[in-house]
Amino acid sequence: MRPPVEVADIFHRHGAAWRAEHAGHVSLAQLKVMSAIETCRTMALGGHIEGCEGCGHRRIAYNSCRNRHCPKCQGAAARKWLATREADLLPVGYFHVVFTVPSEIANIAFYNKAVVYDLLFQAASETMLTIAADPRHLGARIGITAVLHTWGSALTHHPHIHMVVPGGGLSLDGMRWISSRPAFLLPVHVLSKLFRRLFLTRLIELHAAGHIQFFGNQTDLNERRAFLRHIAPLRKKNWITYAKPPFSGPEAVLAYLSRYTHRVAISNRRLITLDESGVTFRYKDYRRDGPDRQRTMTLAASEFIRRFLLHVLPQGFHRIRHYGLLASGGRKKNVARARELLAVAPKPETVAPAEPEDQRPPCPYCGGRMIIIEIFERRMQPRGPPRAPIRTRMMAS
Repeated sequence: MRPPVEVADIFHRHGAAWRAEHAGHVSLAQLKVMSAIETCRTMALGGHIEGCEGCGHRRIAYNSCRNRHCPKCQGAAARKWLATREADLLPVGYFHVVFTVPSEIANIAFYNKAVVYDLLFQAASETMLTIAADPRHLGARIGITAVLHTWGSALTHHPHIHMVVPGGGLSLDGMRWISSRPAFLLPVHVLSKLFRRLFLTRLIELHAAGHIQFFGNQTDLNERRAFLRHIAPLRKKNWITYAKPPFSGPEAVLAYLSRYTHRVAISNRRLITLDESGVTFRYKDYRRDGPDRQRTMTLAASEFIRRFLLHVLPQGFHRIRHYGLLASGGRKKNVARARELLAVAPKPETVAPAEPEDQRPPCPYCGGRMIIIEIFERRMQPRGPPRAPIRTRMMAS
């Protein structure tokens, strides 16, 4: 069922004016995302006519844009991705770990997204692998699935990494499985300190190598001494890292992954109204507890578009990554070894379909199966409008 308001509606109504107003200051990637969302499931992308095998009812279905930033196109992508990861699940508790950078780092990332986001992955994953391998803590090689989110609930720029981590790992010699405590994986204060040190050390190295750039009123930070003075207070600031209690089982892990891996900055379900006052949507205020946490916010359409496009990732950037036991190179071998040590039979290999499964809903009149009877290309119309359903024709006669 179509939500009352979609991101596409906002782009259709205000996108052209916004692009004209910000001409020369919008990246090609952002323009492509706007175009994809505007044309998603419209005649511009082509489509097909479906016909019911039972009553003959017909309907038009337009193609999806499949852009990873489109709120309407992530369901099928998530299902396909999850099918390939299900075989990696182990019969152990799984922890949810989050690494967040201070707002000062988010401001640096604003102009250096690919470099800083990549550094965020590197520092967070190395922190987890290093502390987990330390015999004073777990003393094991763990596996990590990490997902980058760049937004807060109100569409602000808030880069952070979500991780799903099995509660244990292989011993360093690979001869046994070492389990974590039931409700404790690794000490978060130790993780936070190492994460901060690794991140800042490499950020300084990247700046010295000329990979960090500043523009506008921050151009003075291109000078090394000014940059070092700017980030010096961050060495004493508390960097937020936390680990939630373990999931209740493998099904809960998959449910979590399906929500987080292919999420976009805002879903259409959170949009409430689009009118003269702007865009009204639901968000969570994490400074409040209980029912008061759920709030609504209204932004001018131009500000909503600006915030949405803040979260367009650099072209080719991978926002889902795997480390340790789950790194692609040795994943199958490591998972098989873990299952052997846990005395669990290996799961059969699941092969994801080349295309998403047929998700066509049944006929709204008789519940019959809908089949494709005509395909039309991009920006082309079907040969004729779909015939009226049999029920409608009978009533008319």
